[in-house]
Amino acid sequence: MTFLERANVPPRKYEEYAYVLDFNARGKSSTVRGREGIIVTAIGEDRLTLLEILGIPNSAFEVGERIYIGKDGRTKVLSVLGKLQYEKISSSAQSELPGVVEDIVTENEERFVNYLNNAQPLTPRIHALELIPGIGKTYMKTMLEEREKKKFTSFDDIQERVGLKEPIKHISQRILEEVTGETRMNLFVKK
Repeated sequence: MTFLERANVPPRKYEEYAYVLDFNARGKSSTVRGREGIIVTAIGEDRLTLLEILGIPNSAFEVGERIYIGKDGRTKVLSVLGKLQYEKISSSAQSELPGVVEDIVTENEERFVNYLNNAQPLTPRIHALELIPGIGKTYMKTMLEEREKKKFTSFDDIQERVGLKEPIKHISQRILEEVTGETRMNLFVKK
């Protein structure tokens, strides 16, 4: 047993997949000095953090592409160089971000529906659901009542039972606010 296991420290979580926002075939890293090559700006699928990635030479990348960045068996990625701040990513990466975030929310519907099924109050006055744009006190109250009767099964189920139009857009908007640093508290993005 290692020291960290004995100290009950959870292992660090790393992203397994990321979505390409932008890439430069002859770029210089902004996070690791002296690293050059195919520099990819991406957003992690699970923790939703902005990442700088070094691609394997002669690899091809497409904006919006889901790439494997886990520890073993990478086919297009040499290394994950580090995390990026929103202000430091290219304007084209910034403009691709909203569409890619919507894709992530759509592809991971079960995860986000589970979040809405299990979200709890953050303080006596504020519920986590209220921090999602478009969900005020009225929608929150309806959501809480409906999920008591039966857990939500999909975004369509939420739309039908609660009347909240386009839940994907609302969740995506919250994620964008967290990625850009506009929020004090994060529901989805892990720092």
